[in-house]
Amino acid sequence: MSDIPTPPVTNTFATLTLDRPDPDILRVTLDRPAARNALDTQMGLDLMHLFEGLQVSAEETRAVILTGRGDKAFCAGGDLKERRGMSDATWTKQHLIFERMVRALLACPVPVIAAINGAAYGGGCEIAAACDFIYAAQGARFALTEVTLGIMPGLGGTQNLARAVGARRAKEILLTGAPFGAEEAERWGLVNRVCADETLMDDTLATARRIARNAPIAARQIKQSVNRGLDLSLWDGLAFEIEAYHRMVPTEDRREGVDAFNEKRPPHFKGR
Repeated sequence: MSDIPTPPVTNTFATLTLDRPDPDILRVTLDRPAARNALDTQMGLDLMHLFEGLQVSAEETRAVILTGRGDKAFCAGGDLKERRGMSDATWTKQHLIFERMVRALLACPVPVIAAINGAAYGGGCEIAAACDFIYAAQGARFALTEVTLGIMPGLGGTQNLARAVGARRAKEILLTGAPFGAEEAERWGLVNRVCADETLMDDTLATARRIARNAPIAARQIKQSVNRGLDLSLWDGLAFEIEAYHRMVPTEDRREGVDAFNEKRPPHFKGR
């Protein structure tokens, strides 16, 4: 039987630039700087295809960094120039793409770090919140401005934000649409670390490299256990965790980790 074809993750995308700072780290750059990296239909399709591809085949990738081109914006939100005059039917069809995109991002088996280099407004803030965690430049700004445009977040904003900062803070952010800075975002729990603007990518890469050195099966099982466990009772979450744990007992990586510790050398994990 021939091998099942898998979607590549190194395609040239119209709105994304992909590169590998290390062989096992994939950096994804939102690349529409003239539009402040705003989310248009094509970017939605590109992100959807990229992260759906990683669900199928991510063996060579142990960490993903998601950032934006330039120093002004990570992503300014939905492209309102594209949306001006859009019919209700077309708007709905476009949003279906965006919904599939964010579900693919959330389902990515590989840890995804958002490196927020500027404004993350509207859908851009929702994309950031859908990542596993966030590093932000000191000059980064966040906002969920949908309520000021007659709509509401529809890419997980009401769900991921509330899980990160708590219901009361989330409702204040969502109902006012007011922007807030990186330090506030860190204090509230949305951002993990605030970095100097000039060291944001170096700091993010350092963490991605630390993740990439660890056992990839373990990293994926940890991510799944945390994400699934949040929707379960404590006892059901513990049961899920044990199932995830036993997935690693027969792996080569588990034996390699123990051998490396006893031989006082760095482990060489192979993901099997």
